[in-house]
Amino acid sequence: MTAIENRPPGVHHPRAGVSLDAGALTRCRRRIHLDHDPTAAAAPRALPDPALEQRRADAVEHRVQLGVQLAAATGPGWAAVPGELPSRERIAATAAAVAAEAPLIWGAVLPDADGAGRRGGAELLVRLPGGGYIPVIVVRHRITDPGEGAVTSAVLEPWPRRSLPDPTRKVRSQPRDLLRLAHLHRMLRAAGWAPSDEVRHAHHGGVIGMDADVVVWHDLRAGHWPGARSTLTEYDARFADRTAVATAAATGAPALAEPSRVNECRHCPWWPTCESVLTSAQDVSLVVRGEMAVALRESGITTVAALAALDPAGESPIPTPSPFADTVALARAWQRGLSVVRRVPRVEVLRADVEVDIDMESFGESGAYMWGVLLTHPGGSRPGDEPEGYRAFATWDPVPTADEGRSFGEFWTWLSGVRSRAAATGRTFAAYCYNEQAENRWLLASAQRFAGMPGIPPLAEIERFIAEPSWVDLFAVVDEWFLCAHGKGLKRVAPSAGFTWQDPEASGENSMRWYRDAVGMDGAPPDHTQRERLLTYNADDVAATQALRSWMTSPAITKVPLAASL
Repeated sequence: MTAIENRPPGVHHPRAGVSLDAGALTRCRRRIHLDHDPTAAAAPRALPDPALEQRRADAVEHRVQLGVQLAAATGPGWAAVPGELPSRERIAATAAAVAAEAPLIWGAVLPDADGAGRRGGAELLVRLPGGGYIPVIVVRHRITDPGEGAVTSAVLEPWPRRSLPDPTRKVRSQPRDLLRLAHLHRMLRAAGWAPSDEVRHAHHGGVIGMDADVVVWHDLRAGHWPGARSTLTEYDARFADRTAVATAAATGAPALAEPSRVNECRHCPWWPTCESVLTSAQDVSLVVRGEMAVALRESGITTVAALAALDPAGESPIPTPSPFADTVALARAWQRGLSVVRRVPRVEVLRADVEVDIDMESFGESGAYMWGVLLTHPGGSRPGDEPEGYRAFATWDPVPTADEGRSFGEFWTWLSGVRSRAAATGRTFAAYCYNEQAENRWLLASAQRFAGMPGIPPLAEIERFIAEPSWVDLFAVVDEWFLCAHGKGLKRVAPSAGFTWQDPEASGENSMRWYRDAVGMDGAPPDHTQRERLLTYNADDVAATQALRSWMTSPAITKVPLAASL
């Protein structure tokens, strides 16, 4: 189940008109409550998340393009439900296609035939040879990793009877996809549109991912969940629970889910409402999140103050993934308004004669449009060196575009030249980023996507660079040597080093909106002012990592309190 589990066992209520989509099964339970509580209508909410809006828009376009390809490939067996119709008419159109025994139905919307309070639709319904339909969903995230064992069929042959174990792919865990398939399976059953149990593949569902090259097939009876529970068993438990939470909220009954801080809060529209409640109560989840906060509450530690009052050298009241003393120190730091405290007297950070800070800017899953670098020579400049300072390698063609390969090739050629120059003159070199996962992903992807273009290195060269100790992730350094009471993101930590961003609205989420304007993605002329804004934002990001590193290796770091002294 998800991290918030403030539910009494066995609580069930009449539905009171509550209707849930599959997304509710992986959302925070408190969000489900607020979504259905009529008294919360005037409660404060966050502004729409531009990154989330962009991902949704990209997903819609991804589905449209795939639908065109499938329609062209499958021919007369294809039936499409018009997407512009109201929901009720789309349900009727889906029912008509089912009655006509169409082999493939695109854009299906399913009825809540048993009145259980479900709503949803499938990008594709596939009719099995023995009769009845199974769902295929189209998503815009990765659904496999390199490996073996995933059961797949070609994307233009979306039939489970054509599927085989794939020797090159393994399934990437995506609980939301499995639960959505189970949701649709239950709706098909209720409508009488599902295959009978004895039909082969009757309990299967398919997923087409971001690469749109295969359908990955899942048996919803397989034990993929803790305790070897099947997806259908997990789904039924979650649906009953979320229905109870929503019904209690809709009817004014005692709430079955209370606020608690979890990772989802960062992008939840209800966070301002929950934050106010949690801050007022000094709730323990402001310091420790998820299951750990739940366990502390159950042990009687409900507030930050109660956690801070515990003996850090004593025994923890619950199992903790990190030292208990760190947990207590975090609570004490939060009480005192300290963003960071040191774990150790002396912070270790690799420094070099030649240093380059690197920050990549991407637009969702579409591509990396900018590689920004800041070159400094702590060991002193020499004749022939590249000038110190910031430079950016960017494309302003909307991504994905082949021009990405040009900008990446120029970036890599420049970086390789700086490294080579340092080595040839007997100097040490180091490159830095903050949270290497994003940079590493696009380093590898760019080498693969643009192989053969000028300046593009072999994949093995990128892999060697990533593996070298001279490629330093400053996020990992912060995680090792500091405790951060308000988060470990660069914009949370760098102000402790005295750094501020020039743009008061600087954030990864806002940069998505700026990028759309910068390249004229929505039909307007490209906005060069927004291009300059993105360049300034990127320049500040690399300057922030440089400032953070310099601060950590300067005498000023001794002014940061030690966790043991709190």
